[in-house]
Amino acid sequence: MQFIIQRDRLVQSVQEVMKAVTSRTTIPILTGVKITVKTEGVTLTGSDSDISIESFIPVEEDGNEIVEIKETGSIVLNARFFSEIVKKLPMDAVEIEVQNNLQTIIRSGKAEFNLNGLDAEEYPHLPLIEEENILRLPADLLKTLVRQTVFAVSTSETRPILTGVNIKVENDELTCIATDSHRLAMRKARLENEVNGTYNVVIPGKSLNELSKILDDTNEPIEIVITENQVLFRAKNLLFFSRLLEGNYPDTSRLIPTDSKTNITVHVKEFLQAIDRASLLAREGRNNVVKLSTLEGGVIEISSNSPEIGKVIEEVTAESIEGEELKISFSAKFVMDALKALEGTDIKINFTGAMRPFVIRSLHDDTMLQLILPVRTY
Repeated sequence: MQFIIQRDRLVQSVQEVMKAVTSRTTIPILTGVKITVKTEGVTLTGSDSDISIESFIPVEEDGNEIVEIKETGSIVLNARFFSEIVKKLPMDAVEIEVQNNLQTIIRSGKAEFNLNGLDAEEYPHLPLIEEENILRLPADLLKTLVRQTVFAVSTSETRPILTGVNIKVENDELTCIATDSHRLAMRKARLENEVNGTYNVVIPGKSLNELSKILDDTNEPIEIVITENQVLFRAKNLLFFSRLLEGNYPDTSRLIPTDSKTNITVHVKEFLQAIDRASLLAREGRNNVVKLSTLEGGVIEISSNSPEIGKVIEEVTAESIEGEELKISFSAKFVMDALKALEGTDIKINFTGAMRPFVIRSLHDDTMLQLILPVRTY
């Protein structure tokens, strides 16, 4: 195997597949990157058996030659050393050649590295996915869906199913739900194509985080193919496989209250900054708890009190307050996470009492919802 390639394109592809490579694996060959050279281009693959990423570099693109292929073949190279070497090569052109007994030479300018390769035949094969129903979403929308939900997944392994995002597809609409049982984030989006049937799967939060780092902020369509235990995201020149979490995701629809006793409409930025300031003193205490009280004349009081440190009180003018008087305590971090995920300048918050979950929505966008359980402070 032998080819010459533009260094920048190689670095970009290596960085993409490295997101799936881990040093903590029981399968030694997975600490490597697989390089496969065919007449149409070069494919790099990285995997940790949960996530697999395949990045393709075509021989030419938009009339520019990117790769010159001299001999086809494949090899697996130590991922950590290979990525470090490629980043630091002196020239724009890189030549990679595999000689007898898997010795691999990497040349660029006057630098020459010699790496011991591994047999690519031993590298696990990526799952073959039968494509019956493909879901299509623009890349930037998919990234937004992930950003607005994945922060709410559980970080504890006691209920593994909650470490993932629940993806449901019904009537050409995709719903993403994440919860750690103290808060819940939900976002809906219309698919670009018609879909037969329904889906209900759970994708690990870790996989979605890595996926959103790789995707470009463009409206290029991403194809999503869901099978029994795998999901494939396909972008231009990129395949991203993830295993699905096993088990049934809890039915979260019952958690969302349908009625409310106190409704507040407020400007996001002022509200977020007030909670941020109140949390400065709350961080030391337990759970980072901040209190919200409604006052006369459309004013909300945000306060926190740490006996050892001191207390803070701030008044925020709401755009409207309807319903009963309210005093409620909550985790400042959870509310700040939720507010950062919402789009728009104004939000409405619906409370159903001091010890019941409350719901935060954008004022003019009903595709998105954040639900938070209050904290008992007495």
